[in-house]
Amino acid sequence: MLALVGLAELLAMSLWFSASAVAPELTAQWGLTPTESAWLTSAVQIGFVVGAVTSAALTLSDAVPTRYLFAASAFAGAALTATLGLAVDSAGPAIALRFLTGVTLAGVYPPGMKLVAGWFRGRRGLAIGSLVGALTLGSALPHLVRAVGGVGRPQFVLLVAAGLATVGGLLVLGARPGPYQSPAAPFDPGAVRRILTDRATMLANLGYFGHMWELYAVWTWIPVYLAASFAAREGALATPTVAALLAFGTIGIGSLGALVAGVLADDWGRTTVTSASMVVSGSFSVLAGVVFDAPLFVLVPFLAVWGFTIVADSAQFSACVTELAEERYVGTALTLQTAVGFLLTIGSIQLLPVVAARVGWQWAFLPLAVGPAVGTLAMWRLRGSPASRALASGNR
Repeated sequence: MLALVGLAELLAMSLWFSASAVAPELTAQWGLTPTESAWLTSAVQIGFVVGAVTSAALTLSDAVPTRYLFAASAFAGAALTATLGLAVDSAGPAIALRFLTGVTLAGVYPPGMKLVAGWFRGRRGLAIGSLVGALTLGSALPHLVRAVGGVGRPQFVLLVAAGLATVGGLLVLGARPGPYQSPAAPFDPGAVRRILTDRATMLANLGYFGHMWELYAVWTWIPVYLAASFAAREGALATPTVAALLAFGTIGIGSLGALVAGVLADDWGRTTVTSASMVVSGSFSVLAGVVFDAPLFVLVPFLAVWGFTIVADSAQFSACVTELAEERYVGTALTLQTAVGFLLTIGSIQLLPVVAARVGWQWAFLPLAVGPAVGTLAMWRLRGSPASRALASGNR
């Protein structure tokens, strides 16, 4: 079941950066401004937040059979992305379609975590880490598609992503609820209030929010950072194809980070692993300015470590919520967590081009370090609270 749901998640999440990966081509074809180009990603984030908030308010993740919610959402997102690839040639309709795609993805990511959590009580960190690893690799896939045959062919990349998501929706229909899956719960608006007033759950959420402030801004703008770095250091390998491969590698290696962190968190404790990950990734947001325009033998390992750590902790915040929140409404708690986290990403994604306009892309990632700093403090507070005993391996 973990392999099945993970593969379905990987394929469906290829929709997320399908337009962002080809933003350079779309910008040239449609004459987009930098702000319009940024909105191709931000619209997905906003749509995800709207979809997640709606799902949490209606407790859809706990009231609707999870695999059907996941499959229907994947099919809808695929149809919207195919429409973008076939019938759109301007910013307005494209941004609207990306917003609606984000709404559908709110029915893919949190329900996928709930499905996996239902199969694991022990090693849950590894299980959810595997799912986030699949999500990470899926998010990187459009960059790989672009690198191997999509440079200059944005419609091709969009249609491939739509096809992959359709297959993902079909696969998840074969998933079954696990033995630890909480039963369908009745609609209860008070569930959200109880989640929001539980101190331990909210500390885990605050850690996640700090992590998210950094994560999607880096994933969105690393191709632009690389393009600027290559432009500052001309060379035979400073090509769009190499930049696309490095962007894929930076995001994709996070799938391995999520797996490794899942194993370590189950043994060493979630607060320890999340704090260590955020300290490293937050430091690299600062050091990105130092390695700007460095040769590839410096830049490649730097990006590998950054990409590995920046998402390694992501699944463990969700695992914390599955262990701390009210059992009947775990799906709603996960959806609420991701909704607020992705809402924050809109701010950081929009902030970076503004900073870059003033100081250049070399130092544009500096403001992102604030998020991991706040998140680390929250996880150390959780580590010291009595509620941390509910976490796997306690508060080590």
